[in-house]
Amino acid sequence: MFEYGDVRFHYLEHDCFKIIGTRTLYTDPYEISVQKEKADLIIITHEHFDHCSPKDIRKISSSESYIVASVNCKNKFSGLNIREVKYLKPGEEVSVNKVAVKAVEAYNVNKFKAPGEVFHPKDYMGIGALITLDNLRIYFAGDTDVIPEMKNFGPIDVALLPVSGTYVMTSEEAVEAVKILRPKIAIPMHYGAIVGGLTDAEKFKEKASGYCEVVILEKEK
Repeated sequence: MFEYGDVRFHYLEHDCFKIIGTRTLYTDPYEISVQKEKADLIIITHEHFDHCSPKDIRKISSSESYIVASVNCKNKFSGLNIREVKYLKPGEEVSVNKVAVKAVEAYNVNKFKAPGEVFHPKDYMGIGALITLDNLRIYFAGDTDVIPEMKNFGPIDVALLPVSGTYVMTSEEAVEAVKILRPKIAIPMHYGAIVGGLTDAEKFKEKASGYCEVVILEKEK
């Protein structure tokens, strides 16, 4: 667990953080256990199974939970006992339960599943999220490479950045993202479940620590 101001960050698995302040947020829940703190808000960046997992959403949601999700997640939440789903495209924003969420671009530029075909194209409409909770500005990157739009995302207090490569930024590329984003704190994610491992997070910390504080969180599941 890492505490910044009055907000606590718990890393559960893959891209899933439990973020607790005056509201309780979860990001892309996947392969987690049932949590005692139910979600006020769940952010889903895109519809791939390891980010949009209804069985994991059930473990953290209640009839009072909101979901903010990419438009490519439509029709993925039927049967869930939640209050409301709000769908966003990059550039759109919403305020839910006193938490502000702005959807930002998240896409690949050099991670290919076939020649000329990236895993997450720009027109796929996956999102990252700029989250304002208790006056803290959090960037949750989603599945992305280093992209030109990042220069417009600041200022950022805490950046949650993928480091595994294959489908997202490598640890070295995540350092380049830090140089652009200039967060106060960077926390690596997206390793140990589908691809990558702790060594990717450690490589990132070694190289990014010259630009900001880097915190590697132990997974709590």
